Amino acid sequence: MPNIKSSERSVKTDAERRARNYSVRSAIKTSTRKVEEAVTAGKADEAKNLLINAASVIDKAAAKGVIHKNAAARKKSRLAIKANATQQA
Repeated sequence: MPNIKSSERSVKTDAERRARNYSVRSAIKTSTRKVEEAVTAGKADEAKNLLINAASVIDKAAAKGVIHKNAAARKKSRLAIKANATQQA
């Protein structure tokens, strides 16, 4: 435990920020998993709708600074490739 007053406050705010970021990261993983499950099940229409939702969640996380904008673009691109592969097959 820190002895300096500002460090004590930093520990508290860091914990709050960590908890907030954790929930956003969890939402990204959940939406991504739903898209991938729809793809493996062969449900192209459902995958397309879930992809739109997942892209929105990823964009919001990037806007909040939880993930980098390039990481967000990479995640969306990889999901789109998977979803499009289902539609063509």
